[in-house]
Amino acid sequence: MGYCTGSIPTITLLLITFLLSLTPLSQSTDVAPSSKSSIVKYLPGYNGQLPFTLETGYVGIGEKEEAQFFYYFVESERNPEEDPLLFYLTGGPGCSAVITFFYQIGPLSFNFDNAPQNITMTVNPNSWTKFANVIFVDMPAGTGFSYATTTEASISSDSIVAKQANEFLRKFLIEHPKFLKNPLYISAISYMGIVTPIITLEVYNANERGDQPPLNIQGYILCSPLTDKFMDFNSRVEYAHRMALISDDIYKSAIDSCQGNYVNIDGANSVCANSLQRYQECISGLNMEDILEPLCNKSDLKPYCREYYYDFATDWANNKNVQKALNIREGTIGTWEFFNRTMHYMEGKNDTFCYAYDIDSSFSYHKKLISKNCRALIFSGDHDMTFPYVGIEEWINALNLKVDSSWMPFYVDSQVGGYKMSYAQKDFSLTFATVKGAGHSVAQYKPKEAMVLTERWLATKTYSSDM
Repeated sequence: MGYCTGSIPTITLLLITFLLSLTPLSQSTDVAPSSKSSIVKYLPGYNGQLPFTLETGYVGIGEKEEAQFFYYFVESERNPEEDPLLFYLTGGPGCSAVITFFYQIGPLSFNFDNAPQNITMTVNPNSWTKFANVIFVDMPAGTGFSYATTTEASISSDSIVAKQANEFLRKFLIEHPKFLKNPLYISAISYMGIVTPIITLEVYNANERGDQPPLNIQGYILCSPLTDKFMDFNSRVEYAHRMALISDDIYKSAIDSCQGNYVNIDGANSVCANSLQRYQECISGLNMEDILEPLCNKSDLKPYCREYYYDFATDWANNKNVQKALNIREGTIGTWEFFNRTMHYMEGKNDTFCYAYDIDSSFSYHKKLISKNCRALIFSGDHDMTFPYVGIEEWINALNLKVDSSWMPFYVDSQVGGYKMSYAQKDFSLTFATVKGAGHSVAQYKPKEAMVLTERWLATKTYSSDM
């Protein structure tokens, strides 16, 4: 089970594939799916009964449901019958939904004061489940507790994820019909920004084709999204200049010699190469997810870095009592990993055995969504250099939408929480915001600001009750 795991190098996976081809499938798929879902009332680390409704389970995708996707579904703590339904994809690819559930927007947060001997949890006062129903899913297969029963089903790509996410969502809602009328938003963070507009467009198209049941799709929400692998990575140089990470002369030299292309460099252009080398020297010691935070040094006694605390989540998720409480199917995965390194993307990374990065840009899908009755919220931390707000601004401007409200601050607790502006064209609207002082995973750095921004945006929509 779970052939495509993050700890196995590519050459080993190739050997596994060859050996599996010699093995009858009946010997490799002997874990029969048990119950598809269950209500979780208690979790190790939380004192008492959970103060919200948590369901965990699996949705099988494929002709024989060869890919089994694990999910955490939390009903809104306000009004689950009417509040929006968010289908939320974690980035990576290959990052477990544990990061979004426990570190970002979910109803619980880890308390690591006595870790790893005693990992406890507290209620997250800034959870998005205060105002929305949220589906957190481990996707693709090989991520978190999701698994595949065949080698073929363990191999994925951007385009496969987009297709499987649509199938997952439709199956989930058929099995949870009481949420079919809830306003639906496709949501994602980071790398999954590249597939989210594709998923969203397909839901609209499926409704127009008459696919049953119709889904009450209203739009999409993206946090720090990857959208265009040229624009997003290329924008880092301009961002570095705006944030005073490189000098005027380095920036001017790069502009003059590289003709605006800092990604696909002409090897014969030595002046451009020299300018970008100077740029790299200036940023090489930075934490790209938040330029104000230090790089992680886990050799320190108690390092100040967020990545340090991810290790304790691994201890928690690998605990047998935790897996029993979550109703994980025994024998379907080996060691649970925070993220699957085989799938995880970085600039310039080539396809792996497990994953093909086959979508370079989803800009055209954003463009197509303009013709729909659709809303979009795009927000970013202003100290994120992974996919800087500069690149996001660039592709949004390229949509050529009319400005509906100009750039202005939004406030949280009487303080500036960030800045936003909105665009509109017929039945389409888009709000773009930056969150002041936030890094890549905005809700992790500025949880209250991210929650208030999203809740207010959702509340500006008046929904029809005749769906």
